[in-house]
Amino acid sequence: MSRNDLAAHRLRYTERVEKALDTVLPEAGTHPAQLHEAMRYAVFNGGKRIRPTLAYATGEALGVELEHVDYAAAAVELIHCYSLVHDDLPAMDDDDIRRGKPTCHRAFDEATAILVGDALQALAFRTIASHMPAAVPADARLEMVALLSLAAGSRGMAGGQMIDLQAVGRPMDVAQLEDMHIHKTGALIRASVLLAALCDPGLTSQTRGRLDHFAKCLGLAFQIQDDVLDVDGDQAVTGKASGADARLNKPTYPALLGVSEARRFARQLVEDALESIAPLGKSGHWLKAVADYVIARDH
Repeated sequence: MSRNDLAAHRLRYTERVEKALDTVLPEAGTHPAQLHEAMRYAVFNGGKRIRPTLAYATGEALGVELEHVDYAAAAVELIHCYSLVHDDLPAMDDDDIRRGKPTCHRAFDEATAILVGDALQALAFRTIASHMPAAVPADARLEMVALLSLAAGSRGMAGGQMIDLQAVGRPMDVAQLEDMHIHKTGALIRASVLLAALCDPGLTSQTRGRLDHFAKCLGLAFQIQDDVLDVDGDQAVTGKASGADARLNKPTYPALLGVSEARRFARQLVEDALESIAPLGKSGHWLKAVADYVIARDH
């Protein structure tokens, strides 16, 4: 499969999820207009849509109709977008540029950015509660809400961010770094796969376990590649300034292992991820393509 094949398929996924996002987000002029304009600015800013891509690829691997996955994919992306808005704030990473554009608090103001994050998080859960198709039963939707709230909260992404903040300027070994990123990045990657899997009424515990392991390995590989790109990525391509982690004295995989060893570890994790979904056969080929993309990407 060529990169062009994957790019075309990812564009198809992106168009689907952005249609769903446009449906659930209030129009920019809706009162209070500044908040809704800022919410749309934060969501429609050229993101890679990796998490929705994983959701759709999981759905295809399981034979689920993509329209059954649309709003699960949108919900995960809303959580991700909220997290980026808050991560960029001066109290967190203090970033001015995101995807080549001013960050939300720079384009608007800090108070608006805080409210944008709050509102996007709430909208994610409303999306699952109110927009999932009837083909996805109520008990599956309830489990989706529980799973996504766990992934976003203190035992997931928010907890990982807290660990990250406390780690600045402190020594951290590889096991501690892995624990941080399993929470901060991996939890939402895992949710992307599992929410889509829950759209399959015939999902078995064995298949769910394989997909869960795939997502855990891929989430960590994704973060390692992010760390590597922060060291040697091209700002014109990545859309953000390189070297931010080093300037903030943050622990990273390249800092602990070196860039070459960090890349090797990421490849090993992807191989482990692919081995876990091998029983899916040809139906899992888009999941495999996304996994390969994760460590080959340059932004």
